[in-house]
Amino acid sequence: GMLRDAKPSVFEDIIALVALYRPGPMDLIPSFCARKHGREEVEYPHPLMAEVLQETYGIMVYQEQVMQVAQIVGGYSLGGADLLRRAMGKKKLEEMVAHRATFAEGAGKKGIEEPKANEIFDLMEKFAGYGFNKSHAAAYALLAYHTAWLKVHYTAEFFAGNMSVAIDDTDKLKIFFDDATQNFGITFEPPNVNKGAWRFEPVDDKTICYALGAIKGTGQGAIEAIMACRAEGGPFKSFFEFCSRVDRSRVNKRVVEALIKGGAFDALEPHRAGLLASVSLAFDYADTLLANADQGGLFDFGDSHAASTNEPDLVPTEPWTLKQQLSLEKTALGFFLSGHLFDEVEREVRRFAKRVGDLQDAREPQMSAGIITELRVINGNRGRVGIFKLDDKSGVIEAVVNEATLDANKDIFKDDELIIVQGKVQPDRFSGGLRYNVTQVWSLGSARCQFARFLRVKAPAQHCPVGDVVREFPARRV
Repeated sequence: GMLRDAKPSVFEDIIALVALYRPGPMDLIPSFCARKHGREEVEYPHPLMAEVLQETYGIMVYQEQVMQVAQIVGGYSLGGADLLRRAMGKKKLEEMVAHRATFAEGAGKKGIEEPKANEIFDLMEKFAGYGFNKSHAAAYALLAYHTAWLKVHYTAEFFAGNMSVAIDDTDKLKIFFDDATQNFGITFEPPNVNKGAWRFEPVDDKTICYALGAIKGTGQGAIEAIMACRAEGGPFKSFFEFCSRVDRSRVNKRVVEALIKGGAFDALEPHRAGLLASVSLAFDYADTLLANADQGGLFDFGDSHAASTNEPDLVPTEPWTLKQQLSLEKTALGFFLSGHLFDEVEREVRRFAKRVGDLQDAREPQMSAGIITELRVINGNRGRVGIFKLDDKSGVIEAVVNEATLDANKDIFKDDELIIVQGKVQPDRFSGGLRYNVTQVWSLGSARCQFARFLRVKAPAQHCPVGDVVREFPARRV
């Protein structure tokens, strides 16, 4: 937003924008951008101030500019100008009255009448309240420029490094992940015990290998043990072989369970539910192999050795639903990596609900659907208000719902729940985007009853007496 509008052309522009991007002076950013690009005339309160305010297009931005104006217009010494700046910042009335008289006297010596001197002094007093130190702004601007350069020219390395630093903060990881995938075309290889390391590592200019260390419940010691085992004996061939090869004093059951939930074994065996149910079996198998190796096959007869070393089958287990798998993945990674909760219902919901990404500012109510995230309830002037984000993969929009609607649908107003909503979409002045003012809410079941036009059943005609069923249960309006 701000930088796209400003289109900085010199380093001084970045310094000024850093100083302006704070509560108070933020209101001046549109005028700064308009003056820079000739959409608004650059005006100076007095010609003597042009030299000081030229680089910021006539807008007083820095504390140093307040001091310079005091020197050039009011005839202050450098030390006296600093005392004036401090007095303005602390808003001490007695000192300000004295400084105003001193400033007017000095300005009078340069041919500036008292009313104009007072006008300039008022302007200085206003800006001194939130003026930023230019040297500080310059330091931040230089850091921002270097960071932006790295982000553009070494994108994969930039995100891998930053995500490694924030490896224990899943909220920050999600922000970096979304920025990398949505704005820079970066692809993340999923966690993989045969590829991953403790940190995030760039594979090429557009690919990053997801860090095993970012899986909650693992630990650096365990991941380093896995990497050492892999370096010594090569890639793991199966889940059971993994459990038999790693140092189980460092890679315990809890670590293995976390790796399963995070999808780190998917390349070896995608059946996560079966893997989780088989952790104890795999560790028993590993213990058997170790005991057999220690005994040197002393008690093996015939085919008993082969039987004891053959890998067992996974414990028979029903596969997880998409929601179960992603929910457990979220406990391990902090967010959904391998899929989206909306995937399971997308095809059906798209028949009657707009994509979030297609919502536009309009007077007419619009219907959409998505997954609730970041739900919070606050006390407003008109009672409790629910604020949440609606996410359907095509986009994310902040939504607001009043207390009555919130209480009437409290069973479905939960994070990670699917919800169908209707309401008006309006501009959000605070974020600069759109806000969804929700007035009606449905669960998927109630939406089916409300909006479904037919039920399609696929069955061989000879086995399904459709005619008899229709006659016994004729269509009726509900």
